[in-house]
Amino acid sequence: MNPMIDTARLFAKHGVDVTIITTQANALLFKKPIDNDLFSGYSIKACVIQFPAAQVGLPDGVENIKDATSREMLGKIMLGIAKIQDQIEILFHDLQQDCIVSDMLFPWTVQSAAKRGIPRLYYYSSSYFSSCAAQATSQNLVSDSQKFSIPGLPHNIEITSLQLQEYVREWSEFSDYFDAVYESEGKSYGTLCNSFHELEGDYENLYKSTMGIKAWSVGPVSAWLKKEQNEDVIVESELLNWLNSKPNDSVLYVSFGSLTRLSHSQIVEIAHGLENSGHNFIWVVRKKDGEGDEDGFLDDFKQRMKENKKGYIIWNWAPQLLILGHPATAGVVTHCGWNSILESLSVSLPIITWPMFAEQFYNEKLLVFVLKIVVSVGSKVNTFWSNEGEVAVI
Repeated sequence: MNPMIDTARLFAKHGVDVTIITTQANALLFKKPIDNDLFSGYSIKACVIQFPAAQVGLPDGVENIKDATSREMLGKIMLGIAKIQDQIEILFHDLQQDCIVSDMLFPWTVQSAAKRGIPRLYYYSSSYFSSCAAQATSQNLVSDSQKFSIPGLPHNIEITSLQLQEYVREWSEFSDYFDAVYESEGKSYGTLCNSFHELEGDYENLYKSTMGIKAWSVGPVSAWLKKEQNEDVIVESELLNWLNSKPNDSVLYVSFGSLTRLSHSQIVEIAHGLENSGHNFIWVVRKKDGEGDEDGFLDDFKQRMKENKKGYIIWNWAPQLLILGHPATAGVVTHCGWNSILESLSVSLPIITWPMFAEQFYNEKLLVFVLKIVVSVGSKVNTFWSNEGEVAVI
């Protein structure tokens, strides 16, 4: 969500009248920067609609994929996203907009735009490479562990079926939904991609020729906003003091993003690995109340790191740009979420890749085999939910 909000803000800073349609819980996540932009004279606002949580069997306030704690809950959130179409269609009628920019998860907006005779721009927050690779692999599946070359790419890229998205490997409850997503992409007026030509120009060109639609590179959007603004970032003084106490280029930053769910055994092994490395580190851990720490391991580990000052544990959200840009930070372990990759590259940090799910394995292939600028951990299985006993890394 962050890249799309950043893009909306960039539109406003260039004189476009912007309305962001969102739900109440999501609106709270970006209220401060939008209010700051409005106060600065930019024409941008949020229009809040009701998320049908009760209608789809979700607790009040659960409106974002990152809030899912089970596969069943994820399915309900996706159903809720589909059910807000009627509310948004009414707003489209009232707003009299000139263009619709919508996330890939809203495929029906291509028909909404066509009815109004206006363009729909498909917003893709990941890499051109991942989109090109995904289009080429869906018809070329072999056995789970056998590598095959992705056809039609400028570089020889090998992948296994196990590294593809689950809904591509076999039919799931999400397969039809994503078929509609990709169909709407080809019917859109064009694509906005959070990338830039110098990074993956070959794949920008391939995307345009393959899809037959226009595409514009608008990234890295977080870096553009960082250049243009001086917003106050609320940071725990404890974190900043800890970073300031460390020598330059001595801290490893470890983050697997807001959606990744690690099994308890994975968390334990990562913790032991970081501790035994002897290096300073910051580790961002997704931790919801009442889940993921049955034996109190994480709380004990955090306290131990606080005492020996070698590690700093952050629950759920971290001021990533500040950490990445700090002189003490030496490198990054990332899940290969595209936004995290761009932010790390923007400050020239070495990267260790550990993809988990979605298009992240494609992003890793770009970094390892095309750009040749990272080191891979060796992740082998693409799965949204990490189950105990599942072998995902060698």
